[in-house]
Amino acid sequence: MFNPFEEKPKPIENFLMDWKTIYPKSYYKNKVDPYTKTRIILMNGIEAEALMFSHQFHRHCTDNNVRRDLAMVRRTEQMQQKHINWLKPIDETPLETTIGYEHVAVDLTAWLAQNEPDPYVKQTLDFILLEDFDHLYRYANLLDMDSNIQANNLVKNYVEIIPGRPTIAHHRHPYDTVSKYVDFKKADIRTKLNIFIITAGEQQTMNFYNNIGNTYYNDLGRQLYLEVALVEEEHVTQYGSLIDPRLTWFESLLLHEYTECYLYYSFYESEVDSNVKSIWEMHLDAEIAHLHKAAELLQKHENKSWHEVIPGGQFPNLLMFRDTREYVRKVLSQMVEITADKEDLRNINDLQDNHTFFWFQNKVNYDINLVASHVVIDKHKTVKGEDYRWEMAPHPVESLRNRKEDNVSIGRIKQKKLVSI
Repeated sequence: MFNPFEEKPKPIENFLMDWKTIYPKSYYKNKVDPYTKTRIILMNGIEAEALMFSHQFHRHCTDNNVRRDLAMVRRTEQMQQKHINWLKPIDETPLETTIGYEHVAVDLTAWLAQNEPDPYVKQTLDFILLEDFDHLYRYANLLDMDSNIQANNLVKNYVEIIPGRPTIAHHRHPYDTVSKYVDFKKADIRTKLNIFIITAGEQQTMNFYNNIGNTYYNDLGRQLYLEVALVEEEHVTQYGSLIDPRLTWFESLLLHEYTECYLYYSFYESEVDSNVKSIWEMHLDAEIAHLHKAAELLQKHENKSWHEVIPGGQFPNLLMFRDTREYVRKVLSQMVEITADKEDLRNINDLQDNHTFFWFQNKVNYDINLVASHVVIDKHKTVKGEDYRWEMAPHPVESLRNRKEDNVSIGRIKQKKLVSI
């Protein structure tokens, strides 16, 4: 398997771009393969995370020589982020892009969960998977109602569009969004990569909704973006708390660069668009240079070899976007009524009546008719007679099969247990 530490890096200065290079040829929104689009969205988020981390490192560092090295790497990362983000075409609306964001969240999370060796991390991925899956369904109904565009034509049926754990059930007390952190000295490299990747991906989604949500042209759309953006805050907190807080700045820098190398190599191997594939190849070369610089800084300032952070250095199984529909259905049937109980996950029917989950639900969802994620389905039903969905079989959860009624109880309100006489 490919080992980026064994590659000979080019000078970082070689990857500074001129204006002609940095402005790419955009994809055609009606012709692009949905997985090309998911790769673009994810790599934009990965680069954005690398930039934010670098700025925080810069602000917490007293050595100006290190800060200059970070500034050089960061400038090339900024150019890479623009090079990727501007692949989005002019005629693609923010809501159409949003469908792509949620498609990324679903298929990425499902793939990571299926390739995650740590049971606790896998459970966290499965739990949040059902929420991003439901966001896709809510935004798809808004798109159909407001623009008469069917989201399944954008995702080309790669992913189902049906209810997940309803968004109204996602609103949890902040105390219940903090996970246990993983010991990175003992964790498998797949676990480290998965946590870094999913945290960056969810953070990208949160920031996107934070920034474009208030630009939607009607109140209901603005309200839906606002609601889902707050759920994404929960997700970023929950995933981010899995990262070992004992990592040093230099160790974390190395892991960031290794993650980027891993993803660019993975996507170069699977990309079907020749234009985009050439971008992945170009950026992989840049990230190899960044990785070697991070290893040099780790050795110089902490007297640690990269082997101590990433033993061996070889990539694990490459990340390949693929059909995860059956897996999502399986998780839906098993975890639709699960919620968070501080660091653990539990069925809501097993929680005490005074649990923080119910207190917070009563605080923010006291009036169902103010909850945009519910209203968008209710309004779609009124306008078009039923909700919008694309499914390959009846919903795996029987109580979510009714297309004329939005279920606001499942995963949120305790179900009464029948008493045998």
